[in-house]
Amino acid sequence: MNQTEVDAIALSVRSLSMDAVQAANSGHPGLPMGCAELGALLYGEILNHYPGDPDWPNRDRFILSAGHGSMLLYSLLHLAGYDLPFEELKNFRQIGSKTPGHPEYGHTVGVEMTTGPLGQGISSAVGFAIAERMSAGIYNTADQTIINHFTYVLAGDGDMMEGISSEACSLAGHLGLGRLIVFYDDNDISIDGSTDITFTEDVGKRFEAYGWQVLSADGYDAPAVIAATNEAQRVTDRPSFIVLKTVIGRGSPNRAGTSGIHGAALGEEEIGLTRKNLGLGPDDAFFIHPDAVTYFKQHREALRHRYDEWKAQFAQWRAKNPELAARWDTARAPGAKQAAGVTLPDFPTGEKVATRKASGKVLNAVADGMPSLVGGSADLAGSNITAMPQHGVFGAKTPAGRTINFGVREHAMGAICNGLALYGGFRPFCSTFHVFSDYLRPAIRLAALMGLPVIYVFTHDSIFVGEDGPTHQPIEHNAALRTIPGLDVLRPADAQETAEAWLMATERDDGPSALVLTRQNLLTFEKADPNWKKTARKGAYVAKECDGEPEVVLVATGSEVTLALEAAARSSKRIRVVSMISMDRFRDQNASFRDELLPPSVRIITAEVGVSFGWDGIASGRENVFALDRFGVSGPGAEVARQLGYTADALLALIEA
Repeated sequence: MNQTEVDAIALSVRSLSMDAVQAANSGHPGLPMGCAELGALLYGEILNHYPGDPDWPNRDRFILSAGHGSMLLYSLLHLAGYDLPFEELKNFRQIGSKTPGHPEYGHTVGVEMTTGPLGQGISSAVGFAIAERMSAGIYNTADQTIINHFTYVLAGDGDMMEGISSEACSLAGHLGLGRLIVFYDDNDISIDGSTDITFTEDVGKRFEAYGWQVLSADGYDAPAVIAATNEAQRVTDRPSFIVLKTVIGRGSPNRAGTSGIHGAALGEEEIGLTRKNLGLGPDDAFFIHPDAVTYFKQHREALRHRYDEWKAQFAQWRAKNPELAARWDTARAPGAKQAAGVTLPDFPTGEKVATRKASGKVLNAVADGMPSLVGGSADLAGSNITAMPQHGVFGAKTPAGRTINFGVREHAMGAICNGLALYGGFRPFCSTFHVFSDYLRPAIRLAALMGLPVIYVFTHDSIFVGEDGPTHQPIEHNAALRTIPGLDVLRPADAQETAEAWLMATERDDGPSALVLTRQNLLTFEKADPNWKKTARKGAYVAKECDGEPEVVLVATGSEVTLALEAAARSSKRIRVVSMISMDRFRDQNASFRDELLPPSVRIITAEVGVSFGWDGIASGRENVFALDRFGVSGPGAEVARQLGYTADALLALIEA
């Protein structure tokens, strides 16, 4: 790729980006204009990809972590030959267009993940890089390498300031993820002005301390950028961080190098001056240089040749390695098909076991029957019961290990699991205490937005945590998680329900699931519904039935089902107890199912040891919500419950009132 071709592509990117933002009167022209040369080199030379097959498993991944600069990516995808028509560039940020304000996974071809919340892209890229190493460790053989691609990231100052990036990049350095390469757009500008008003650390030295190779180049010196990239590719025992000095909004005579071009259209006057400065005519809106078109047409042929070579090699590998090929195919099958190979452990009625401990047994059974399951805990495996000793620990020397030791990095853990899920061929799970689900929330939200089947295992789910006190006793967390559209919050009531909850989560392909589990032992009770496993998949089922028409229906989740069963057994009224394992699923059912389970003419009382928010629509009025709208206290779990008035006696008093 010569300088003339780089210049032609960069000019096209600048024109398309500034004009698309101007047409929308909304957007961020600064990054695309400042990084146009890097974009030209990425899609014109560096990336091994093929627009004809955007899902090619051995493609290089490119993550635009600075997702506000989306027009850089859209311009390059169009020029490179992806199915993103020219008219979509003109329709930037409009309803229904393939060019939304920030890149959206599954919406625009060639977009590897939804980015925009700063720090999420670079952190998820660590998950992509882990997935590449895992895939290579599992599927590559002594004589055939079918996985050997790179993961590239473009990140800016905002990504560097977000704490999640520090967590993820620290882990990446520890794991020696040598096929992860980050380009740092070091332009010294943030929204409020020069970065020196808040950000004066030496970022390169920080990454050196993480164990990364740190390189630097002038962002407009194409040979220097390529040389730095080649060096990054050569050193495969640690990730690489390439500091590129750039000028935000390069080409704009009055706005370049200022915060004013970061997130606002240039305006007609400055657009005209910028076109003149770039050598364009006053009417050259959405200009694409003919040399850029010619170059990418030729480049696609070279890319197709590499792609065809890999396809032939993959066919040979498949023929030589039928067992590995079968594992490859199964790992990419729908979740229900993968879960069909799982044999669940048996949990006898009458046994008392904490649902976190039951989950540990089920997790290992799922792992044995579902080789795509990978993941781990945020330094709490012994408490979360998430160890998979028979499947090894992932590391630089053990890339086929399926347990990931995330360390105390909950923020990064969530994003890394998103990267694993996006990569394909893996079903990731991660775990921490329920109260720390707040730390994962931005990543959970993105998982729901992208429809990723990530599984979250949240243990120590209520005031029954006990002695650790209010800082560790979740109160608002069930409600907070349920407010995320597309997240299925599963709170099983005993060991048997826990097993089914795991299956429900693994069977799901279109979004994430959260398993909310107890520290304390719970009775494994006999279910009144003989088909409860099937009914539970609708969100709720009858756990205990009464003789005749019920006078009261008690709806409970998790450990409170045991509480409800005890109160019902002592009540003088006819009571049906319903276990609502998933409020989300229940609300998705038709009215006839909901009314059959919870007759509108009957008094409905709900019981969950957390805030009342969300239960008003199920209970017969606020006075029938048995909740806890306050923080807990420190002490043994049972004594805490008595102190706070959350007992079977208190529930019975409400029933009899």
